[in-house]
Amino acid sequence: MVEAVSGLHHHVSLSLGQLLQNGEVIAIVDDDAAIREPLRIYFEEHGLAVAECASATELMQVLASRNVALVLLDIGLPDTDGLSLLPRIIDQYPDAAVVMLTGVSELRVVLDCMRKGATDYLSKPVQFEEIFHVARKALEKRRLVFENRKYHEELEEAHFRIQLLHQLSVKMNSVYLSTVELDQILRAVLVGITSREGLGFNRAFLLMFDADGRFLRGKMAIGPSSREEAGRVWEEIEERDLNFLEIVDNLKETSKSHDAAVNAIARNLVVSAEETGNILINSVLSRRSFRVSPENGWVPMPIERRLGNNRRHNGGKVRERRDRAEAGFPDLGVPRDLINILDEDAFVVVPLYSPGRAFGVIIADNYVTRRFIEDSHVGALELFASQASLAIEQSHLYNEMQQKVAELEAANQELDRNKDLLVEAERYSALGHMAAQLVHIIRNPITSIGGVSRILRKKNVDAEWEKYLNVIIHETERVESTLEDLFDFVGQGEIHKEELTLCELIRKTALLLQSSMTKHGVTWEMECPPVEPVVQGDMHQIRLVFLHLFKNAVEAMGDGGRLTILVSVVEGQAVVSVIDTGPGIPESYLDKAKDPFFTTKTYGTGMGLTLVERIVRAHGGSFSLKPHPGGGLEVQVVLPLQ
Repeated sequence: MVEAVSGLHHHVSLSLGQLLQNGEVIAIVDDDAAIREPLRIYFEEHGLAVAECASATELMQVLASRNVALVLLDIGLPDTDGLSLLPRIIDQYPDAAVVMLTGVSELRVVLDCMRKGATDYLSKPVQFEEIFHVARKALEKRRLVFENRKYHEELEEAHFRIQLLHQLSVKMNSVYLSTVELDQILRAVLVGITSREGLGFNRAFLLMFDADGRFLRGKMAIGPSSREEAGRVWEEIEERDLNFLEIVDNLKETSKSHDAAVNAIARNLVVSAEETGNILINSVLSRRSFRVSPENGWVPMPIERRLGNNRRHNGGKVRERRDRAEAGFPDLGVPRDLINILDEDAFVVVPLYSPGRAFGVIIADNYVTRRFIEDSHVGALELFASQASLAIEQSHLYNEMQQKVAELEAANQELDRNKDLLVEAERYSALGHMAAQLVHIIRNPITSIGGVSRILRKKNVDAEWEKYLNVIIHETERVESTLEDLFDFVGQGEIHKEELTLCELIRKTALLLQSSMTKHGVTWEMECPPVEPVVQGDMHQIRLVFLHLFKNAVEAMGDGGRLTILVSVVEGQAVVSVIDTGPGIPESYLDKAKDPFFTTKTYGTGMGLTLVERIVRAHGGSFSLKPHPGGGLEVQVVLPLQ
């Protein structure tokens, strides 16, 4: 019989032991020691902590000093009535379950006890096993209440997170994210991470890469600057009954003063992108979240490994963590500087990235409460990080679009400003054709007429004939002067040198002929070195050089083709190669191509190439033509760098 009872007792005590946590006790309240003491012994035999109380006064002292999970309360007490005491217990200690014990078995008394908040009711005399059974049921019911309460709290937290993420999504979908709007979204994300209704982290730091991607820098942060400041911000928000967007606006206005210290910490967080062993850079590169905890020997723990529930401990552990922080353990990826700047040894690092690029990381910790960071909170933190990544990506796309729009507007303005240059180029082209014709058709006869007239004037003795000869000589001189003026017009003017970014100038010049290229079915491409070469020259004349070359190349590709522009730097000189896929110029004609009186049906007039050569030489450069190995013609312009 004893063995059977022991087995039953072991099973019951195990169940009750699971229902008592954190030093909880069972209070037995009865003025009869003959009942109270055996029951205490019975409970203690099964490993349960018990507090004996002979009066209501003793019970209230125990409730105030100890964590009481269950009260076995006798109705008849020497200093007060148990029924009168019951509402007071329920009001002051709502988490304690109460089982009433009485020698009066009346339905009215039972109903009165239950109505005033008692969990259950037992009539004396009663067996200890029955008391155990009722106590277990009361504690199970109490645990269900706690779990239900926790479940509702988690539901409220989840609802807040969903609402917050929804509002962020609406905000992101309703506008293009400028830099100002992006900052608002990112601050809203940090609010959600640190708010009580959200993830409840004490502090959140946002670090982002510079525009050139060389350094990861702290951008903004939210949280108390000291443990004494804990709760101040959110108490103010609760008092003012602010909604989420109002919270964001409120923190934006007050962050300069309220979050000054924590933002100062953020500004001190600077990591080179080359430090791939650093946990922050490692998180971005590997696109994994890490949880750092001293209980794990300072080893960064990837979240997906879920290495158990390593609970944090206060007291001696804190000093030990600080001592280990001095060591730094940089080989483990958690540098001493990071621990010292944060003044915290347990935190979570979550990466921010899109499929095409990395943006930065979010660091979150419980600097104030020292609460262990649960896996569920890390998962929710990753959702917020994803939302922040989407906002950053959208902002980048918007800024890139704005940049492209600005470039197109600048190109259109440049086209408008350079319409005169196109007109002038056409005039040069027309004058080149006309000059070539005039040289062949007019110059030689005019020279002959002028020479013969001068000879006749020397031999003439008749004054009347001399007058006519003088008219002929004068008019031939006028024609020769007109031809000379024509050549001067298409010739080189005065050079006004300035600093020119060569690739930019060439690119804008090619855009001037875009419509002509499209008309002729010509496509073009340009390759420049990473560092664009800079030359000293007259912008107008240099642009005229490339305009002539591009125009000649397009005209040579009457049936369509490709224009390739290659810019390089060789031995301190800028080399520009203009390559077309036209029929080219026979090698036998290459030496004559730059002659001012030479022309071909496939590649412009000699006047244009003569002008190009004169301008290039005036700038200290050289100009050459050669057949391209892949077909067509390659024109090469070499200019000295600045």
